[in-house]
Amino acid sequence: MALVRTVTAAGVTTLTLDSPANRNALSTPLMTELLEALGEAFTDNAVRAVVLTHTGPVFCSGADLKETAAARADGRVPAEMIADVLGALWEFPKPVVARVAGPARAGGLGLIAAADIAVCTLEATFAFSEVRLGVIPAVISATVLPRLAPRAAAELYLTGDVFDGARAAEIGLVTTAVPAEDLDDAVRRYCASLVLGGPLALAGTKQLLRRTPIRAELSELSARSAGYFRSAEGREGMTAFREKRPASWVPAAPASDG
Repeated sequence: MALVRTVTAAGVTTLTLDSPANRNALSTPLMTELLEALGEAFTDNAVRAVVLTHTGPVFCSGADLKETAAARADGRVPAEMIADVLGALWEFPKPVVARVAGPARAGGLGLIAAADIAVCTLEATFAFSEVRLGVIPAVISATVLPRLAPRAAAELYLTGDVFDGARAAEIGLVTTAVPAEDLDDAVRRYCASLVLGGPLALAGTKQLLRRTPIRAELSELSARSAGYFRSAEGREGMTAFREKRPASWVPAAPASDG
């Protein structure tokens, strides 16, 4: 069964992450299909813009932790392949719109930041949850940090706290946050505007907006991220998450006087 569904109409290709059973986690199979779908949209001259969306209540929960935990010490972890996906999205010559109708965590925020325009619901929630797993938001920093206000980045990267759609728009992670019932109309309006632009002009404009290459940065960040995922702290963090318990480094709550 396909993990990424593709539909094209009126010059717009919609790529739908369709792995709701694991909250659209970025597994190797899903990312492979996403890269293939992007490649097809790239070569199809009828495609003028791409919408990235999802089935199920969650946009994307980040790297597939089950696959990561099962990876051998010398094997590639999903976080490393995320670099390939973010690079492909960032360099994609056609406009990309992210449609976010539910929560996004960790690597999912990298996808949102890599899009040219991102629309979310006010109710959607976001978190850079990496530090709570004993890893770091390395790979996604290549696309996220150019978007975020520096103080917000420091706060949210270090705390791992959850924030809503309104805050996501305030700090620059998304373009706009709208009520859930207005999400599809907002995405359609952006797409209707985008297809009015000349294809070469749109590609050239994207080059103006993204003049700094990120492939070398992604490669370095990918290696750094993998090191944390393979570390003892990262392994403990992922185990604690799966077992729904605090990680070993979390201080014990003080005893109650009562």
